[in-house]
Amino acid sequence: MTHLKEGHAAPDFSIARDDGTTLAKADLAGRRAVLFFYPEDDSGGCVDENQEFSALAGEFAARDTVLVGISPDTIDSHVKFRGKYGLATPLGADPERTTIEAFGLWQLKKLYGREFMGLVRTSFIIDRSGRIARIIRATRIKGHAAKVLAALDALPPDQ
Repeated sequence: MTHLKEGHAAPDFSIARDDGTTLAKADLAGRRAVLFFYPEDDSGGCVDENQEFSALAGEFAARDTVLVGISPDTIDSHVKFRGKYGLATPLGADPERTTIEAFGLWQLKKLYGREFMGLVRTSFIIDRSGRIARIIRATRIKGHAAKVLAALDALPPDQ
């Protein structure tokens, strides 16, 4: 799991999004954010996860919460992915894995007895002061976005 803990300051980051903007930690001052990290555009579980977050994008916005999905894919890949599935959530491109590694999510994984380095699917809720309020590992993709929204709702309004 990540080296970060709830209550720690979120790492500094700056990430290009597929809508042509850049999002940096400094842009979040006084606002909440949900950063959901996923392994790869246009793969089964990642499609499901992004569709669920997109379906709830209005709920996150109603709570004054910045929502962005981050993967090691490129901007071009994100543009195609978002267009193909009509995704409402901006996607952050991190092909150099700078932000992914700052959040401690590039780790040794095991699948069918094979070990490899990869992204550990995890969501972070960052509070209004720039601290990590919740770290939610996506142990099940289905329902993960709703679980993150419920965790956001459980925070005190001033956090």
